[in-house]
Amino acid sequence: MEKLLPEERLEGNGLFARITVFPGREIDYHEHHGETETYHIIAGEGVYSDNGAERAIHAGDTFFCDDGGRHGIRNTGADDLVFIALIIRK
Repeated sequence: MEKLLPEERLEGNGLFARITVFPGREIDYHEHHGETETYHIIAGEGVYSDNGAERAIHAGDTFFCDDGGRHGIRNTGADDLVFIALIIRK
């Protein structure tokens, strides 16, 4: 994970980072409380789980997980899956 803004610039209210998921790896399915999260896919391919529904993902796709929602992402491709993650705390 490469933080694109230091936490103090976000005043403790979130995260703005570039994330790399290596082939065969994943970010486990998890739930958000008191915050939202947006993923924007830059490179690679994989599967995005959105509240139990899965869909194939590719560069250029954007996904939003609302407060109380659940999501996860896994790299099913041969190359790194790279995306921007933006968490905004309420």
